[in-house]
Amino acid sequence: MKPLISVIIPTYNRPGALCELLECLYRQTYKHLEIIIINDNGENIDFVSSLYSELNILIIDLKENVKHVVARNEGIRRSSGDYILLCDDDDLLVPKHVETMLEQIAGVDLVYSDAEIVEYETVGKTRIPVNRLLFAYDSDREAMRSFSTFVASGSLYRKAIHDQIGLFDEEVYHYWDWDFYLRVSENYPVKRVPIAGTLYSFATSGGDNLSGSLSDMEPFLKLLSDKHDLGPLPTKNFFLLLEEPGVRNRQAVSKVVWDGEPTISRWANIS
Repeated sequence: MKPLISVIIPTYNRPGALCELLECLYRQTYKHLEIIIINDNGENIDFVSSLYSELNILIIDLKENVKHVVARNEGIRRSSGDYILLCDDDDLLVPKHVETMLEQIAGVDLVYSDAEIVEYETVGKTRIPVNRLLFAYDSDREAMRSFSTFVASGSLYRKAIHDQIGLFDEEVYHYWDWDFYLRVSENYPVKRVPIAGTLYSFATSGGDNLSGSLSDMEPFLKLLSDKHDLGPLPTKNFFLLLEEPGVRNRQAVSKVVWDGEPTISRWANIS
């Protein structure tokens, strides 16, 4: 019997992007999925269940806005799968992504792929890609203590991991994914998959990316550093950090599989 994969998606008032992600999940070659959408006290999204009736969708409506880490933890608690696949509501996956990740997890406990960082402009109800940048870096745990290149969106892992290390750390907030990688890799084998199967949405000119406010991020970076004894860590613009010599030296070869076309969702075709 094929294993059930629980896809955990926190969302808040981004129905267009969410529907594009659901379109990507509908197109997946691996079909045994449980889609758990945690609506973080945003606008009603019940319509997506009928719009994508072929998908096994569970919507959890939170009574207050608890932010994305708490929302993810609630999704984990409600999940039924043997595996967890994480994805932000504005990120996308290529059609063979889930199948590839499931194949690659044999012999390890967590796999994550390379990504393409994509900037969009919205035309009507569809995001049109205008810039793309390959994000592919060698997996080196020691180097990850200085700068994390772990892409949480699209990562797949065995749910049983949480039985030992607990849920995502809500205290470190912006850095929940970096913290998760460090905790998992300390106890379990982890593997990078050199295929850019995740399309990571990032607005270089601002937008609503969490990475936008450096001053807001600094106290959480200190919490992360203190927790893992990482020492002083720079608070810089994400793209400036990619130019640091220590990060540039980790750049790796990856297979690019996205055709560059926008994802047209069913919601986009509703007038």
